[in-house]
Amino acid sequence: MKRALALYVAALFLFLYLPLLILIAFSFNASRSSVWTGLSLHWYAQVFRDPQIMEATGNSIVIALLSAVLSTVIGTAAAYGVWKKRARWFSSSLYLSLVTPEIVTGISLLVFFQYIFHWTHWHLGLYTVVLAHVAFSIAYVAIVVASRLRSFDPALEEAALDLGATHWRAFRRVTLPFLWPGILAAALLALIVSFDDYVITSMVAGVDSETLPMVIYAMARRGVNPTLNAVSALVVLLFGALILLSERVRKA
Repeated sequence: MKRALALYVAALFLFLYLPLLILIAFSFNASRSSVWTGLSLHWYAQVFRDPQIMEATGNSIVIALLSAVLSTVIGTAAAYGVWKKRARWFSSSLYLSLVTPEIVTGISLLVFFQYIFHWTHWHLGLYTVVLAHVAFSIAYVAIVVASRLRSFDPALEEAALDLGATHWRAFRRVTLPFLWPGILAAALLALIVSFDDYVITSMVAGVDSETLPMVIYAMARRGVNPTLNAVSALVVLLFGALILLSERVRKA
């Protein structure tokens, strides 16, 4: 039984990660084709020489950082408010954002922005992408922070209030230090989700706010490009490290 279980787990991991390992391996292939001809860092150099990829990467980083900061602040406050008020119906409704198809969320945000633009005469741009990413990242942050709050003893906060602390001081000196691992993990998760998003971003982005996933998708539709292997390998390694860091922080 133990041997069968070990084989099952090995097969599962192979199924999940073998394509990624092959992609990373071929990012070092000197040839443009799928035939291995030798080791080369040429395609990684091409990544950093491509102005479109560099601009899109810069946009993705700016959007991810801004949306992660905003969604972390808003989501943490929402989780704490739900925890204080014991509003279980609101806590359950947060999961609706996670199960709603991205295409539906993207269309709803696009319709909302178009309605607002009818009165303000603004246009789609970097800020609409940030707002869209904040909208779907808040649920991720709130759920992660709420899970941390479930193991927090309310008596600690009440004791601080009994000793003369204000509600803000009790939160800042007692609750917030306990929540920091969960908040940092939620921020990293929001950063990853924002950087990775394509469907919603493609609907609310303007002509000057193209992100890296949008560029990768456009390049992939034009045919096989070894530069995509290098870009994808860098993204996989970077965000794999961030996911591991997020999990380590969450368990702290």
